[in-house]
Amino acid sequence: MPRSRSGFTLIELLVVIAIIAILIGLLLPAVQKVREAASRAECLNNLKQLGLALHGFHDAHKVFPASGWTMAGPGNLAGKFVGWRPLTLPYVEQENLQKLYNFNLDWWEGTNATAAGVPLKIYQCPSVPTRKEVLSAVAHPPRPAMNFPVPIAPTDYEAVMGVHGIVNPVLYNSANQFSVMHRNSRTKMTGIIDGTSNTIMVVECSARPLVFRNWRADPSLINDQGIGWADSEGPFSLDGASADGSLEGCGPGNGCSSPMNRRNDNEPFSFHTGGGNFLFADGHVQFINESIPLATFAALCTRMAGEVVNPNDF
Repeated sequence: MPRSRSGFTLIELLVVIAIIAILIGLLLPAVQKVREAASRAECLNNLKQLGLALHGFHDAHKVFPASGWTMAGPGNLAGKFVGWRPLTLPYVEQENLQKLYNFNLDWWEGTNATAAGVPLKIYQCPSVPTRKEVLSAVAHPPRPAMNFPVPIAPTDYEAVMGVHGIVNPVLYNSANQFSVMHRNSRTKMTGIIDGTSNTIMVVECSARPLVFRNWRADPSLINDQGIGWADSEGPFSLDGASADGSLEGCGPGNGCSSPMNRRNDNEPFSFHTGGGNFLFADGHVQFINESIPLATFAALCTRMAGEVVNPNDF
């Protein structure tokens, strides 16, 4: 008599495969959420470390660094074009890298362009999905158009200099529109009149110089600012953008009422779902929902405009 063999039928195998596929489909979103939570936490920690670095600079020089220098100032005795990140390298445990940086030259001159090619994880948010290798740049006077000896290393964090008057022409003017760090600033802790816990110093502005509109990259657009962590021309003031990201700085009445995550060339922008991480002058980092009203977010981006902000609004 022939012996019977035990085994699976084709139908049984197909059913098992289908069940496994369904389980994988259910598991992937959960894995992605865990990864994003970890990335957001790492991003938040980066900003905390940058806050400590900025406070370390303040302890040493009695002022916060300028967002970018074009003249002589604390840490920039030669009066060259230099940004806040090269000035704070010793406070993020990068003393050796700062020694390679020549503060007697502008950031793009001599061997500084080579130093600018050293990637630092503290300046990079792990949530950024794609980047552009930067080996050249169009002119942004006084920096000429140039080719770099090595790819310029990126940064996803930038100083917000303040608020453009178009956000509220009645309230903001040249005397009160600034944040902590702006061009050639010498802001002391006591100069943050609105309160250090209510004033944003550094925002997420991810993936530059690759240009994004509503999380979609547009390689046809060129951005000449924020091309790397050494770039002194990356900081910007808050404009407000339209919901589709096509317009910037047209005023709330004309549809530019979104405070973040619409365009990344000169506005706060992150790849975190629903908002972004922001570093305040007291050193704390907070996730702020992208639905925050533009007026409320603008109030957080000035240090002495006298706005009253309800903590429950952000």
